[in-house]
Amino acid sequence: MVDTQRDIASMLHVDMDSFFVSVELLDRPDLVGLPVAAAHDTLRSVVSSASYEARRFGVRSAMPVARAKQLCPQLVLVPPTFEKYRAASRQVMRIFEEFTPLVEPLSIDEAFLDVAGSIRLFGAPAEIARQLRERIRGETGLPASVGLAGTKFIAKLASQRAKPDGILEIPPAQTLAFLHPLPIDAMWGVGEATARTLRSRAIHSVGDLAREPLDSLTRLVGAASAQRLHDLANGRDARRVTTTRIEKSIGHEETFAFDEPDPTVLRRELLRLSTRTGERLRAAGLEARTVAIKVRWSSFETVSRSRTLAEATHATQRIYQTACELFDGLRATGTPVRLIGVRAEQLQPEGSDLAALWSEDESWRAVDQAVDDVKHRFGAAGVKSASLLQGRGPVVDPRSLEPPA
Repeated sequence: MVDTQRDIASMLHVDMDSFFVSVELLDRPDLVGLPVAAAHDTLRSVVSSASYEARRFGVRSAMPVARAKQLCPQLVLVPPTFEKYRAASRQVMRIFEEFTPLVEPLSIDEAFLDVAGSIRLFGAPAEIARQLRERIRGETGLPASVGLAGTKFIAKLASQRAKPDGILEIPPAQTLAFLHPLPIDAMWGVGEATARTLRSRAIHSVGDLAREPLDSLTRLVGAASAQRLHDLANGRDARRVTTTRIEKSIGHEETFAFDEPDPTVLRRELLRLSTRTGERLRAAGLEARTVAIKVRWSSFETVSRSRTLAEATHATQRIYQTACELFDGLRATGTPVRLIGVRAEQLQPEGSDLAALWSEDESWRAVDQAVDDVKHRFGAAGVKSASLLQGRGPVVDPRSLEPPA
């Protein structure tokens, strides 16, 4: 990285507070102030989002609902409704774009904003942050926290420490004073294993990391990670706001409410997941060179398998056929499955692989095009594979029941 830190804190990270729960509370004001989680009340459901009242009991996102209830017996569960979340997200993102065209969404509820070019129009970055939160609250009723800094990394750290519903500005001149006292696991890319490795060398804080010689750090975590961590620990982050998002992979997975041993049901779900994946590839104008599956058995052992194709594709049947072959290769017929997923990887623009124009996928492409046209005109329920008409058993993640965003 090159040290290109700004003179003013014009890099903003906006993070919506307990986003899913906050959206649900708009329709359930009677639950405000109570420990609430967005989650289905089923055996294997996980918490999608938790209110700050619930977090005081230790309830966190991605935690099994059973564990959340143990920690907080009075926890109120609200079934998540993802279409409402997507609609609220679109509304918030439009507000961002009224302040600057340089908006980089990171997920449905957070984004980086570069407001360096907006200062003459809206005032200093801190004033822009204030106006942003005011607009979001006034137009959506939702709370947001904003971090301001000279770099992306510091802005994101600042927004985390501004929660809930606050603003924290880290002037560039104070970057190291803010950063160095933080624990080592505050660093982007430092997970539990890396943190243990670093602590074994008495590297406990970001300041310790910044002072560690690069060659010593390289021996600990490898050359690529060492350089990145060393730069970030010293306040260097040259990343800019990127307004065009390049998809690295597209896929869907689901967790069954009950372990599923039936290979017929599992193949039907592979078709459903492959259909979703193919639709998203075609909608994005992309093709995949690699198809991958993910399977988690009832024992919680998780395996992944992938295959690189001779020709890139976005044909549903090619994705499905490859996923089935990968699954059959696991030789686990009758073994109960807890989770199954399909993913398209090594994406490239549609038509980049000229050999694919004369491939055996061509007839499948024509079918997909006809199906896509019908769905576009009459909705997602307009047409589907006959084997999918039987419906499906209960799954944990309701997002896999919905058309892709």
